Amino acid sequence: MANEPLKIAVAQINCVVGDVDGNGERIRQAASQARAAGAHILVTPELSLCGYPPEDLLLRPDFYRNCDKALARLAAETDDQLAIVVGHPLLEGDHRYNAASVLRAGAIVATYRKLRLPNYEVFDEERYFDAGTSACVFEHGGVRVGLNICADVWEEGAAEASRAAGAELLLAINASPYHMDKLQIRHEVLRDRVSGTGIPVVYCNLVGGQDELVFDGASFALGRTGGLRYQAPSFEESLDVVTYADGDVTSGTLAAPREIEADVWDALVLGVRDYIGKNGFPGVLLGLSGGIDSALTLCIAVDALGADRVRAVMMPSPYTAQMSLDDSRLLVERLGVRYDELIIAPAMDTFSAILSPMFAGLKADTTEENLQARIRGMLLMALSNKTGSLVLTTGNKSEMAVGYATLYGDMAGGFAVIKDIFKTFVYRLARWRNRNGEVIPDNIITRAPSAELKPDQTDQDTLPPYEVLDAIIEAYMERDESPREIIAAGYPEHDVRRVVGMLKRNEYKRRQSPVGIRVTRRGFGKDWRYPITARYQDEY
Repeated sequence: MANEPLKIAVAQINCVVGDVDGNGERIRQAASQARAAGAHILVTPELSLCGYPPEDLLLRPDFYRNCDKALARLAAETDDQLAIVVGHPLLEGDHRYNAASVLRAGAIVATYRKLRLPNYEVFDEERYFDAGTSACVFEHGGVRVGLNICADVWEEGAAEASRAAGAELLLAINASPYHMDKLQIRHEVLRDRVSGTGIPVVYCNLVGGQDELVFDGASFALGRTGGLRYQAPSFEESLDVVTYADGDVTSGTLAAPREIEADVWDALVLGVRDYIGKNGFPGVLLGLSGGIDSALTLCIAVDALGADRVRAVMMPSPYTAQMSLDDSRLLVERLGVRYDELIIAPAMDTFSAILSPMFAGLKADTTEENLQARIRGMLLMALSNKTGSLVLTTGNKSEMAVGYATLYGDMAGGFAVIKDIFKTFVYRLARWRNRNGEVIPDNIITRAPSAELKPDQTDQDTLPPYEVLDAIIEAYMERDESPREIIAAGYPEHDVRRVVGMLKRNEYKRRQSPVGIRVTRRGFGKDWRYPITARYQDEY
C-alpha cells in the first residue's frame, strides 16, 4: 500500500483497571471494527491493557507477568495488514516502564517507553515508573510513525525527538482525566507540538470512570499546520478512522462543541455509572432533603443508572418544612424512582432521653443538630446493608471546604457525586437539567438553602453568600493564592479570614469523606494533600 492513504483507527475505549483479560478482549473487538473499516493502524489509549491508573498494582511482579502474557496473546493474533498500538506496563530487570508496543504479523515489532513521567495534580508516575530514554519510530504502509505517551506531549522534547528520528506522523496515546476546559488546553498544548515538529498528530484518549477520576475521551487529530481535522465525542466509547495522506491528516469526523454544563453533567453521570457498574453494586440510594444538592444528585443517579436502580428516602424531622416534603414528592414522581419516608422524630426523642443525664444544664447547640444528621446516616446505611445498594452522599465542594457537613451523618456513604461541584455551579447544573422541561421543582432552585436542623435556619446564618464563599475557596485552594492576595482582589478581609480558617480546620473531616468525582483542576482527593496537624500561618 505504499503511497496510498494511511487509515488510522482511533479506539476510544473504556478500560477497567486490573481487568487484563477483559481489556484484551476490548482491544480485540476494536481491532475487528478497525479491519472492517479498512484501517491500517489501530491506536488504543495509554495503559489500555491494564487500565489507568493501576496505582500500587504496579509494584507487584505478577501484575507485569499477567500483562506480558496478555500482550503476547494479542500479538500472536495479528496479521501484517493491521498494526495495533497497545499501552501496557513493562518490567525489564529492576526497571518499570509505562510503555506502548506495536503489534503486527504475529509479533511485537516495536516498544516505546514513556519519556516524561508526570508527578503533579493527580499523577504520581515517578513512584512507579522509570523514564524511557529514546524515541520510537516504526514504519507502516510506507509512513514513518512516531509514538508518544500522554505527558510526553505536554512539554517540548519527546515529540521533537520523534521527528528527529524520522517520524512523519505522531501518535499520542493518553489517559488524560477530565476537568473543566481540559479539551481546549489539550488542543493548545498539541498545537505547540505540531508547531515544533511540523508533523500532524493523532491523539487517542481513554474514556470512563475510575474512582475519583473521569476520562472524557474527546480524542482528536491536528493537521501539520495545527488545524483540527478530527474530534471524537466526549464521555462515550467510539472508534473512528482518520486518514493520513500526502504528509498530513486529511479527513475525520468533527463532534460539535459543547456547553460546559453538558460536559460536567456527562462527567458526573459517567463517573457514577462506572463506579457502580465496575464495582458490582446492584443500585444506589440516597437521602432527599428537599434541597438542591440532594435533588441534583438524584437526577444524576437516575441518568446514570435508570430509575429502577435508584431509591430515594426522605427522613423528615420536626424542623422539615412542608415545602421540602412537597417538592421531594414531586421530584421523585417526575423521575419515577422508589420513594420512602421515614420519620426520625421518635429516634430523636430516644437519643435525647439517653443523653439527657449527660447534657443536664447544657444549652442545645449543634450537637442536637448533628444527631439528626447521624440518625439519617444510620438509617441509610442500614438500608444499604440490607439491600446491597450503595449510599450516595450529597454534599458539594463548598460544604466540603468549610466543613458544613456532619461526620457519620450526611457524610456517611460510599460515593460523593457532587463533592467537586461548587454550590454556585450546583445551581447552574440544576437549571441546565431543567432546560427541556422542569424536573427539579422550581421551589428547590429558588428558595434559600437550609439544612433544616433548627427553626428558620438558612446556610447564610453561618456562611458568607455562596458567590463570595466559592470565589475565596477557588482562589485559595485551586490557585494557591494567599489570603493577602485574595483580600487585594476585593474580598472582605473578615470573610477571607473566616473561610480560610474553616477550610484549614476541617481537613480531618475531608480525610474521612467518601471518594468523589473530580471535575475541577483541583479536587479534595488525590491532588489535595494537606496535613491535618499543622501550624502554618498564612500571609495576610
